[in-house]
Amino acid sequence: MNINDCCVESASAAITVDAALHKITSQIRPLIRSETLPLKECLGRILGSDIHAPMDIPQHRNSAMDGYALRQANLPDSGTVTLKIIGTSWAGKPFLGKVENDQAVRIFTGAVLPETTDFIVIQEDVKRCGDCIELSPVSATQSYIRYPGDDCGNGQLILTKGKRLAPADIGILATLGISEVRVIQKPRVAFFSTGNELRPLHDQPGPGEIYDSNRYTLYTMLQSLGVDMIDLGVVGDDKKLLIHTLLDTATISDAIISSGGVSVGDADLVKSALDNIGKIEFWKIAIKPGKPLAFGEIKGTPFFGLPGNPVSVIVTFYKIVRPALLLLMGTTPIPPLRLKARCRSPIKKIPGRQEFQRGVVSMDINGDLIVEPAQKQQSHNLSGMVDANCFILLAADCQGIQSGESVEVELIDPPFSFN
Repeated sequence: MNINDCCVESASAAITVDAALHKITSQIRPLIRSETLPLKECLGRILGSDIHAPMDIPQHRNSAMDGYALRQANLPDSGTVTLKIIGTSWAGKPFLGKVENDQAVRIFTGAVLPETTDFIVIQEDVKRCGDCIELSPVSATQSYIRYPGDDCGNGQLILTKGKRLAPADIGILATLGISEVRVIQKPRVAFFSTGNELRPLHDQPGPGEIYDSNRYTLYTMLQSLGVDMIDLGVVGDDKKLLIHTLLDTATISDAIISSGGVSVGDADLVKSALDNIGKIEFWKIAIKPGKPLAFGEIKGTPFFGLPGNPVSVIVTFYKIVRPALLLLMGTTPIPPLRLKARCRSPIKKIPGRQEFQRGVVSMDINGDLIVEPAQKQQSHNLSGMVDANCFILLAADCQGIQSGESVEVELIDPPFSFN
């Protein structure tokens, strides 16, 4: 369907990053398709249902240290007492006998406490004399006992639906004996590059031709998110071919991403194609790098038209596409960590657009954060992005930064993985 005059007017003006995200998140609908997988295959997947503990962890009283289990009533108030060692409780092989007064059981970390004991004295606090131990007064508040449910209780909510499973999550699920987990199916994300000048890596570029690097950047960023990818290669500067590709792809994917062709040149055909077959919500963002960015839908499938410059692809993916895809995957994106740092070099800026300059943040000898802007900040200078570990955030109305001035930095979490 064609966009109406109202949409044309609103799409022609650059909107803020926050406004763009609001438009996107208000229209993205999380996937509801789910599947059950073995626990080992669930790292990075989105949990499809709440998980409650089916048991107490730990299930039994057990020792947090190597030492001796005994009755607290046997602890001396003064002087010393001697207790006879009547057995050993091992992890996985508990002592099953009854411990009387004047008796103790050797116990190791993780071993179950004998039934009639209620105190553990660590081995460093006793004197071993053959099959006996000699006790001096010890603090009765330091018992080194782990009680049932100390980690999590039976029926307790452990993980919530929409949680992206990290290694610790996998560990606690294994602790609970859960071998299979229901997770949201991976979204199918199609992506392609546009431009007659792009050549595959195994070809020799001719005059004016360049290698198709953006598709490899997109591939790795999508791979780190954990989506199913549909690599459509390069689509040339042919409007009919582009329309055919978009229409076909919309029927087999949950989202579509392109790079290039969203500016205002004669060869920038993405917006024109969308005018004919879909709906455009916006196509300019007041951001640098990355102003020409189209968002819309084709047959109900979200479409992201990214700029062609390589740094713009990374910045707009990180700031716009990644949060949208995480929402589509069924989880809530967590904003990147932002910190204050002292800028070591001046930064030039013209007011008008919010800028995400590339920088390297580190700590000086006093423990204070400092940031050094990358020397090359142009949107085609991918080398300036290679060593960066943060974005230096410059507000739209900022007129530049002086050396030594405090700036806000946003840490980049390579490879844009767990949130």
